[in-house]
Amino acid sequence: MMNRRDLLTCHVTDKSRPAASMGPEFYTNAVLRTHENKEVRFYDDLIKGKLTLINFIYTGCTKSCPRSTGNLAKAQEILGDRIGRDVFMYSITLKPEEDDPAVLRSYARSHGAKPGWLFLTGNEYDLTTLRFKLLRWDHPMLDFDPDQHTGMVRIINDTLNHWTMCPTHATPRQIVECVSWVEATKPYAVRLRENFAKQARLDLETKEAKARGAWRG
Repeated sequence: MMNRRDLLTCHVTDKSRPAASMGPEFYTNAVLRTHENKEVRFYDDLIKGKLTLINFIYTGCTKSCPRSTGNLAKAQEILGDRIGRDVFMYSITLKPEEDDPAVLRSYARSHGAKPGWLFLTGNEYDLTTLRFKLLRWDHPMLDFDPDQHTGMVRIINDTLNHWTMCPTHATPRQIVECVSWVEATKPYAVRLRENFAKQARLDLETKEAKARGAWRG
């Protein structure tokens, strides 16, 4: 049944999307194409109700992109079976005129991308719009220069509308840590247990670094 507000505004709320989500009105439903040559809509198929990591690359980049993609590949390994289940990764090309699905497929394969990590291309206008919405610079003209990409990964939990961002040149484990920042707060006992495990790992890494003579604390 339509409620009074919907009736008076001639607006029917989309009950299928999370209440906190900004929806396609913000994200757009731009039609993109995956490295598997499948057509997808940006909000409905990629963002809606999901926790996503999004970065921008192009396959011909020889500066920051290889390291960025390599770090994301290692983060993918740490996240394990969460990828494609409750965490999804999207790498969007900045140069659609060069990166068609076949090129992206080869690039994805060379970096060990698994199901749940998509490499995407599309219309240049749509890709620039998405880049501006998700990872824009303060200087407008920089947004139109593909070589001025930020080297950041945007992390979004659409269900809660929680956002954060992390450098793709951070360590893979730091990238994974940032994923937890957009998730619902865990019970105290769980957080305590995880913090003890994290501290134990850090202590072990410090001990190993000292043994190698690499410690500079």
